[in-house]
Amino acid sequence: MSGAPDATLSRGDLLRALAVVVIWGLNFVVMKVGLQGLSPMLLGALRFTLASLPFLLFVRRPALPWRILAAYGLAQGLGQFGFLFWGLQLGMTAGMASVVMQMQAFFTLLMAAPLLGERARSWQWLGLAVALGGLLMIGMAHGEGPGQMTLVGFVLTACAAFMWAVSNLVVRYASRHGAYQPFDFIVWTSLFPILPFFALALGFEGWEPVRTQLRALGWTALLSVAYLALLATLLAYALWTRLLQRHPAAKVTPFSLLVPVVGLAAAWLAFGEVPQPWQWAGTGAVLLGLVINQAGPWWLQRRQAG
Repeated sequence: MSGAPDATLSRGDLLRALAVVVIWGLNFVVMKVGLQGLSPMLLGALRFTLASLPFLLFVRRPALPWRILAAYGLAQGLGQFGFLFWGLQLGMTAGMASVVMQMQAFFTLLMAAPLLGERARSWQWLGLAVALGGLLMIGMAHGEGPGQMTLVGFVLTACAAFMWAVSNLVVRYASRHGAYQPFDFIVWTSLFPILPFFALALGFEGWEPVRTQLRALGWTALLSVAYLALLATLLAYALWTRLLQRHPAAKVTPFSLLVPVVGLAAAWLAFGEVPQPWQWAGTGAVLLGLVINQAGPWWLQRRQAG
């Protein structure tokens, strides 16, 4: 797609943005459901198997070095989803996971300066400070009772957000090697986590439990894997990238602020999860930090115009 990005969202593009928000917001509930019948590592293995192997014969490999494809696949696949699935199994609530994962934007900001030479602006540091304060409030509000977020689940989810940020840096580095189709990129990079996930599943659980889980696969587990692979990854990623190709990033990325809203609502409806007061306060601070980060360019433009 060529030409300058269009600043006006059409009705179709608005619907695409909202579709991505809903898909990603429901994603955390689907993960929880999938983990009721599958271990974290086996769920990861099946998710990336379905997102990659059926499409390899029909999708051309991106013209990127293998090391970049492997780095992204292992960071985003094995790292991000491995930690996230593990955290959800060990007590991270689906709703809070949708909030904590948004910290990937600020982990990316912290690493982009020393690794890629990207200079952060003052409002970005302010947004980071506010959001980190919210993250600390969420972390302190852990508990061990039914339906409460555990500390280990919180830590593992924060690690998942960090690995998501690492994969963001790999994408930025990959852009220096030429253009590529996002759908092709995600299909081929999804190939790399498959064997490590299967190896970890066998190492942690042994062959017999893994075989038992595979033989007992029901429709709930299969539909969860299909949702994670086909909708949350391939479809949502393609729609989101198309929006970024057509419009300025500052107009598109604020829609991601709605993902935790959908995630919290879905977790409440599906599991009856109700955040504690400190978690509500922390969630508000995280979202405020993201708003500050996104609104900085608009504020600077208004200040210069005035």
